[in-house]
Amino acid sequence: MGSPRETASAPASSSAPAPARAAIQARSSGAALVGERGCIYFSKSPESGLQEQYSNLCMEKSQKINPFILYILQELDKEIKKGLEGGISLNIAGNNRLVPAERVTGQDFWILSRILKNCLYINGLDVGYNLISDVGAYYAAKLLQKQFYLTYLNLMFNDIGPEGGELIAKALHKNQTLKYLRMTGNKIENTGGMFFAAMLQINSSLEKLDLGDCDLGMQSMIAIATVLTRNQAIKAINLNRPILYGEQEESTVHVGRMLKENHCLVALHMCKHDMKNSGIQQLCDALYLNTSLHYLDVSCNKITHDGMVYVADVLKSNTTLEVIDLSFNRIENAGANYLSEALTSHNRSLKALSVVSNNIEGEGLVALSQSMKTNLTLSHIYIWGNKFDDATCIAYSHLIQMGRLKPDNTDVEPFVVDGHVYLAEVSNGLKKHYYWTSTYGESYDHSSNAGFALVPVGQQP
Repeated sequence: MGSPRETASAPASSSAPAPARAAIQARSSGAALVGERGCIYFSKSPESGLQEQYSNLCMEKSQKINPFILYILQELDKEIKKGLEGGISLNIAGNNRLVPAERVTGQDFWILSRILKNCLYINGLDVGYNLISDVGAYYAAKLLQKQFYLTYLNLMFNDIGPEGGELIAKALHKNQTLKYLRMTGNKIENTGGMFFAAMLQINSSLEKLDLGDCDLGMQSMIAIATVLTRNQAIKAINLNRPILYGEQEESTVHVGRMLKENHCLVALHMCKHDMKNSGIQQLCDALYLNTSLHYLDVSCNKITHDGMVYVADVLKSNTTLEVIDLSFNRIENAGANYLSEALTSHNRSLKALSVVSNNIEGEGLVALSQSMKTNLTLSHIYIWGNKFDDATCIAYSHLIQMGRLKPDNTDVEPFVVDGHVYLAEVSNGLKKHYYWTSTYGESYDHSSNAGFALVPVGQQP
């Protein structure tokens, strides 16, 4: 593929119909998509409807009309006519089956961006799970330079590569309104990651940045960690699943150094880092000095019970951590006992703990349940995927029946068969809707996304 500038005027390739999700959310007065400062109010609609503008522009540019976009803009026009007072979040994500549609391509996004750049009342845009590629990234960058009311932009899983990542990162050098950017799943690689590191040296308004599953390399990981030692704006960053080589865990060394100096970061996600006990030790050493981090996510790593010694020790003195996600490690009974002792006798700040799929047996699970009886601050615990015995089932059944553990705050539910208590899985967790949203009901309800509810950084779209 040539550069976006070269391919932007090329004929659009036809895309097959695919499941798509559409929603237009009108926010009430005083609400905001990412934060109070990001809320945009409007009092009147444009002279001509967005649907009409889109159709006319497609004809003018000889561009095929995407029926999905046309439908969304029709719905948006209806919302505007109601005179609702609040910023509008436009959702054109392509990963839901309710509204069959063509996925949005780069050419489609070109036309859409021309429409949106003058819409002062739209402050959120979700085009995740589409096919905009680097061509669409070029127009997304242009939109960020011209639309100064957009506070949330979701571009996750859109086949954007290093060149598209560069364009978006450079557009954020001057943009001072965007608060939350999701680049999740776009393979910008090490090259694109370096441009985002450079952007973080300049941009002073972005608060949440998601670079998970972007194939970042060691160089860009180190660069981002180094820049965050001085960045005073970023409150939450997701660096999940980089492509790292070697056994030295250099990335955790640099992230640890960053945590010692950064006093603004509230949430840190480091899933799938191939992190071992020495890596978690680096982070824990930094948390003795850090007074801002509330949410630490180190799920899907290679941490064992020896690593829990460091976590338990830091919990005895740290008073700011509220959520720890240890899911899909291997802490076993010994690690659970270390955590239980710290939570029972020392820590009174942690609110949520996830130990899903950690090869913990009855002894460790019961110990954690006992800690909840004395530690009244710990309100959320997630244990599914471990080895339940009768004692475990009875212990957590009692916690729920006593009201100590609310059903929405755990991922198990007791039931009785032939006089025996068992535990069934419930779809609750810290971030169940990170990659997907439910077809029905609230997309970001607290029971399925407790981590975001307990440690809010802005507001989920």
